[in-house]
This record gives sequence, C-alpha cells and structure tokens, in this order.
Amino acid sequence: MGNVDLKEILTRYQTIAVVGLSPDPAKPSHGVAAYLKRAGYRIIPVNPACAEDILGERCYATLAEIPGEVEIVDVFRRSEFLPEIVEQAIAKGAKVVWMQEGVVNEAAAATARAAGLEVVMDRCLLKEHRKVLSR
Repeated sequence: MGNVDLKEILTRYQTIAVVGLSPDPAKPSHGVAAYLKRAGYRIIPVNPACAEDILGERCYATLAEIPGEVEIVDVFRRSEFLPEIVEQAIAKGAKVVWMQEGVVNEAAAATARAAGLEVVMDRCLLKEHRKVLSR
C-alpha cells in the first residue's frame, strides 16, 4: 500500500471533504463523518443529490464548489467513480485521497500519487483514527 504515515495524515490535516456523504444516519458514511466531526475535524459533505445540509454542514455537489481548502478527500463512492473524484481532488489542491473500505482503484490511486497526493485505499478512516490516535 506504499509508505503512508496514517498518524501524520490524521494529526496534520483537519479539513475533510466526505464524497458520497449520506444524510441517512443508518449509512456508514454518515456515522464516519459524525465521528470525525466529534473528533474535531472540519467535515464538508459532498453529495450531488443532497438538499440542504448534513450534520449541520453545508453540502456541495462537487469538490470544485467547495470554497477554500480541502486537505483530505474521503471517498464513499463506488470504485468506478474514483478517476473523476481524483481529478477533482487534484484540481482542488487536496493533500490526501482516502478510499474507504471496499473502494479500490489502482489507476486512480496512481494518478493521485503522480500529482503528489498521498493515497489511502480500502481503509476506514474512523477505524484507523481509533487505532492510531486512541490513547
């Protein structure tokens, strides 16, 4: 998976765009984002189908629409959507593309790495945060 320092990523970056964040509290993306928000991260929901806001945060249809900086792009979309999301992350100046469990796209990961982004693939941000930063 490459030499990615998860502790460094989780302590250095504080702004996380959650692509595919569902307004449904029963969905994994909602639970992970709620946890990260409670842990002190700034969460930015990205979901083209979203109406108003999610978890009290304004929702955006694409990464490009987000004003200001995005450091981590946390992806809860199927693997085939990764090339487009990675291109948006690169254009946005993100530092990390984080693909949740079950999300794997080697070509998109290679594109992100070639553009200087760190890539975490097929790992749950919540689980890794608990593992790496819990006491």
